[in-house]
Amino acid sequence: MKRTETREVKIKDLVLGHNNHVYIQSMCNIPTKQAQKVIEQILNLEKMGCEIIRVSCMDMEDAKAIETIKKNIHIPLVADIHFDYKLALACIEAGADKIRLNPGNIGSKENVKVVVQACKQHNIPIRIGINSGSLEKDIHEKYGKPTAEGMIESAKRHIEILEELDFYDTVLSFKSSDPLLCIEAYRLAAKTFDYPLHLGVTEAGTTMTSAIKSSLALGTLLLEGIGNTIRISVNGSPEKEIPIVKELLKSCKLINNVPNLIACPTCGRTQWNMEPVVNEMEQYLQTVNKNITVAIMGCAVNGPGEAKHADIAIAGGRNEGLLIKKGQIIEKIPQDKIVERLIKEIENF
Repeated sequence: MKRTETREVKIKDLVLGHNNHVYIQSMCNIPTKQAQKVIEQILNLEKMGCEIIRVSCMDMEDAKAIETIKKNIHIPLVADIHFDYKLALACIEAGADKIRLNPGNIGSKENVKVVVQACKQHNIPIRIGINSGSLEKDIHEKYGKPTAEGMIESAKRHIEILEELDFYDTVLSFKSSDPLLCIEAYRLAAKTFDYPLHLGVTEAGTTMTSAIKSSLALGTLLLEGIGNTIRISVNGSPEKEIPIVKELLKSCKLINNVPNLIACPTCGRTQWNMEPVVNEMEQYLQTVNKNITVAIMGCAVNGPGEAKHADIAIAGGRNEGLLIKKGQIIEKIPQDKIVERLIKEIENF
């Protein structure tokens, strides 16, 4: 099964699956009970392009905070719950739009039945999250190590519980810190299930290691038509995640309202301090939702030629730059005015 052949699952007003839109997700790193701080973080993530947000639910105080958070944000909210079915019920009553819950981990089937009934009543889907590092003991012993086959076997156990209760509004994830295992597991999942798939590499590390691991694993899967929603996990602030996932989706031609920043690596010909300009423009462009290509080139040798296909470009000279629009040289700009002028041109584009 590929992206457009999966089931449809509604999350608030979003339809996940059965189309080519891959929704961008993130997860708050602030205790949910600190509602005002969580709201501020979510609103910032919304501006950056986050479309679905997840919060942890560790206790009843967290669950009750969801009601306040929901009233002050605009995107669907997912409650992440482990082991305690009563927390799931509390999150549902508080207004969560989706829950992340492995039904085999919350006790008796009667507990699962109560949660499923509440989800049906409120039209709330469930994500089953399979992580390679936390497979059931017997599955781990059977395969000797985390394997794609073992992850699929684990998922089948949880899915069977829900399907016996006539519940099919399910989303699946198969995460690992090993990008090659992620690829193998999601490929097998796409052949095995028709449920929408939530892509992710778990415990991916710092910004650099996460970007590399996620691009390898999730980029491969996206290009194969696998995946309906995606989170790129980065250690630290979730605001680090959104630019990486937007860049990945843009490179896979799955979104087009994201700026494209081109910048040369610099060499001995570079006669101006280019790096701060590139960094400042990268930061600014993360807040821009336009299909625009901006090129910042280091010298006048390759600059004009390399920049001619950009919408707006700078080809640097000695402490200055040539402003180029649609391949036409417009004027020279002093280095200390370059960022200000580029921002103005982008806003008027």
